[in-house]
This record gives sequence, C-alpha cells and structure tokens, in this order.
Amino acid sequence: MSMKLKPIILKTDILIIGGGTSGCYAAITIAEQSDAKIIIAEKANIKRSGCLAAGVNALNAYIVKGQTPETYLNYAKKDAEGIVREDLVLTMAEGLNRVTHKLESLGLVILKDSRGDYVARGHRNIKINGENIKPILASAVEHQENVQVLNRVNIIDYILKEGKVIGAYGFSIEKNTLYVIYAKAVICATGGAAGLYMPNNPGFSRHKMWYPPFNTGAGYAMGIRAGAEMTTFEMRFIALRCKDTIAPTGTIAQGVGAEQVNSLGEEYEKKYGVPKTSNRLYSTVMENKSGRGPCYLKTKGVTKEQEQELYKAYLNMAPSQTLRWLNNGKGPAVENVEIEGTEPYIVGGHTASGYWLDTHRASTLGGLYAAGDVAGGCPQKYVTGCFVEGEIAALSALEYVLGSRDGEDNDQASEKENSLQGSTEEIERKLQEVNAFLESGQSRYSIEEVEEAMQKVMDEYAGGISAGYVVNSEKLGIAARRIEELLESSTALRATDLHELMLIYEVVDRLTVCKVLIKHLEARKETRWHSFHEYADYPQQDDENWLRYVNSYQKDGEIRIMLRDLVKKDEIYEHKD
Repeated sequence: MSMKLKPIILKTDILIIGGGTSGCYAAITIAEQSDAKIIIAEKANIKRSGCLAAGVNALNAYIVKGQTPETYLNYAKKDAEGIVREDLVLTMAEGLNRVTHKLESLGLVILKDSRGDYVARGHRNIKINGENIKPILASAVEHQENVQVLNRVNIIDYILKEGKVIGAYGFSIEKNTLYVIYAKAVICATGGAAGLYMPNNPGFSRHKMWYPPFNTGAGYAMGIRAGAEMTTFEMRFIALRCKDTIAPTGTIAQGVGAEQVNSLGEEYEKKYGVPKTSNRLYSTVMENKSGRGPCYLKTKGVTKEQEQELYKAYLNMAPSQTLRWLNNGKGPAVENVEIEGTEPYIVGGHTASGYWLDTHRASTLGGLYAAGDVAGGCPQKYVTGCFVEGEIAALSALEYVLGSRDGEDNDQASEKENSLQGSTEEIERKLQEVNAFLESGQSRYSIEEVEEAMQKVMDEYAGGISAGYVVNSEKLGIAARRIEELLESSTALRATDLHELMLIYEVVDRLTVCKVLIKHLEARKETRWHSFHEYADYPQQDDENWLRYVNSYQKDGEIRIMLRDLVKKDEIYEHKD
C-alpha cells in the first residue's frame, strides 16, 4: 500500500527558505526590527546545516586596517575579470565589519593581538575560533519570539499568482505532510549546487567534497521553473584543495605562506599569469597535464609551532586533514601537502552565479528576494558577505511587507490576505505530483542510477575533472540532450519513504540546474576564467564582445539566453524588462 501526503496550510508574513548562513541572519534582522511573523523552512536542522555546519577557522571577508569597501570591490572585480555587479559587491562590502561585530556580540570568538585588534590573515581575512559558529547563529534565531523554525522540511516549489511569489510548497521528511506556506514575501537562501559532476572520491566517500553535498541547487531550480532570471552560471567554481581529504588550502597558503610547487620543486603559479582564484587551479591542472605533477603546497621545513597551529586550525573545520597527518606519522613540517582540483560547483558566494537581482536583492519575480550562495552577481561573499546579503534581503522584504500594509483598514487587509492564496485546485495538483512519486511499483532506474548518470554526463561532456574542465560545442550539445533525457526519466522515479522522496527532488533539482548551466557554458563564446569556463572553441578572452552578463530564464520549458550590460557601483539597479 502506497503512502500519501496530506496538506497543512500555514500563513506568515515572511517565509525564509533555508536556515543556513544568510537565512538565519535574515531572520534575526527581521525579528529585531519588527513584529513580523517569520517562518524558516530548513531541510536539515538549523543548528548544524549549510556551509557553516562543520565550522570555519577564519572570516575571509573583512575590511582590515588600510583597506576599504572600494578596495574589496576592486579585488572581487579583478578576480572575476570584470564580470561582477559592482552595486551588489559594494553594498555587501560596506556591511562586512558591521555583521562581524554583531556575530562577536552573539558569542563568536575572534582572535585578537596584544593591542586588542583582530588578528588578520592576509589582506581581507581575520582568524576566529569558529567550530561553533552555526550553533551560535541558530541559538540567536531560536531566541526570537516571532520566528517559527520548521526543521526537516524540504521546500520544492514556489506558489505563484499573477507573476508574484506568494509562498512555497514543501514536505516533511519525518511525517506525511505537504506544507502549503503562504507569505507576503519570500527570501530564498538555499545555498548553491553540489553533486552536479562526478566528485573526486567514489562510492562511500563521494560526499568527501568541498561544498555541502546536501546543497543541491533547490533554490536555483525553483526559480528556474518559476521563470526567474538567472545570471552567470557559466562562472563555475572549482576549489583547489588538499588531495583526498578535500580540506582547504588557504589555511596553509596564508597561514604559513606556502607556495605552490610541482614535482620538481619549482614554483609554477606565476608562469600562468596573475595569481587569481581560477589561475591557481588552472596552473595546477596545466602542470599535471605537462607531466610535472603531482603538485604541492610547499610546507616542508615549517617550524614545529607552525605545524601545531595547522593541526589546530584543521581540527576546527576539516579534521580529516589533521587525522591524516597523524595517521601517516608525517606532518606538514616533514612533507609537502599534495593538492588537486575538485569537481565544478555552482555557488554564488564565490563566483557570480545565481539569481539576477536588483540592488535591494529582489528577484525578477515580485515578492521574491535572494541572499547568499543562491544570489548572483556578487562573488567573494564568503561567510560575512552572506550575512550582509541576508540583512539586505531581510530589510527589503520587510519594507515590501510593511509597505503593503500602509493605509489599509481591516477589511482591505483581509481582502489582500485572501488574494495571497492559491486555489484548492492548485494544491490538489501539487499533491498529485508529489504523491505520484510515492505510488507503489518499481521504476526503471533507481534514484542513485539517475544521479550517477547525470554526474557521468556532466563530467565527460560538460567540463568535469576527467575532461580537464574543458568544454567544446559538440560535447555541450551531447550533454544537453542527455540531461534532457534524464529529466524525462526522473518523472518515473519512485520513493518508498519520505527520505527517498527528498532524494528524488534533489536529483530533479540538480538536473534542472545542469540544463541551465550547459546553456550558459555554450552561450559565452570566449574563455574568460581558465578552468572555471575553459571553452576550447573560443580559447581567448574577448572583452569587445563579452564584457557583459550572460543571463537566462525559462519559458515554456525552454532556456532562453539574454545578454545584459555591466552595472557600475554608483548605480541603483531596478528591474525594468
């Protein structure tokens, strides 16, 4: 006998989808500034969910002494070869120190020197004891009386009415409930997309990756299906990491000043141009391709004190690296640390991929805002930048909600609230869609088989690890056809429980993101970011034709590409067309 979900209808002022970095900070911001009712819907549990779940040992975006928000903008712009929304980066940079001080007041331990100043790590980073940063954030949320947290609820689609987002559908992973949540404004803060490509490590270890494997692009996919405009998916992010453990390399590179060297002991990074994020990876790929691998971070010879600091730093965020050193009986002072590139991700906290937003973080769909890794146009956010975007989106959504209340009497307010609801027929259609996956009977393919097929297609034909991150038109055409076939096959998948139902929606969301990503990779006919978007048919950077944004939206099931001119820092961008 098959299980069926039953609907529960909830109403709130502001719905926040995703209880990670941006989502939690958005909720705190709204709750401290108003009595608006807030619901956070989180697939996991906000205490240990999202990118901060395991903790971090530094805040990589902070305006240290001698720097300004403008210098941060210049850094982000140069690193992205000019393809950034200057208005978004600058408004984010202006709030970095403010949100850092707020987190410190909530209990985050930030390391200080003898003068009481924050201990800097490079030009934009400060050191913290951040293993418990997410529990600190979650605790601050839970102390707000007007915030309701729905843990273990997987949001699957927006509710649309007359081109506006009026809520979202989701289901519980623990009980047979379909949530129909109506809201006067919605903030999407679901994070980026991992698991699109074949990962570094196979089988049981496939989730030993750089980005949270449970961030599956749900926010992107919901927006794509609803017709929201997206931007710059072709600027993939590929992390340079410690081999096998996929632990961060910046802790070593910045912590002890370790340079990248090849198997001959040669420093190679500067041979490939200015040391930018994409070039650090590209140079390593090329050294291996040229037969001078493996490549390393040169740590051999660091002091025992530095070695101990590295042990402690990794225990705060990637303990497998410290455990590996101890298990091998050889620490970084004795041998160099081998490095490798990960599979590609779509993540707007590091690159500029995500929702196309106005300066206030509003999407092209009325009533829908976005923040953090799901928000496009603003790379180099890191943790604190996601806090700032959560704050900006929160204040904008609150203004939208309060503005709709102004001058209304009770009857008008009641009438407006009724208008912000879908029909029973729409709820029934969504129920039928979800329950179809729970019907008895076997599907031709398992969920895991579809996921692995998707990753194989993307790896081989859309610039994965095995392809050296390179794409060409012929391969992208093959990838597009096969991803479309897998999307069609996914409609016949079946789940035996609610966890499997969640896995079905995760793979469907990933396939939807893949579909858009392939279109973007194909559309930008140049190579602007080596490895991130390495187009063999167009190997040169072409500023004359491509110093612009590649955007897209879905209409009638088709992904349509549009190009937009660059937005400068002194502009307040508003959606017009």
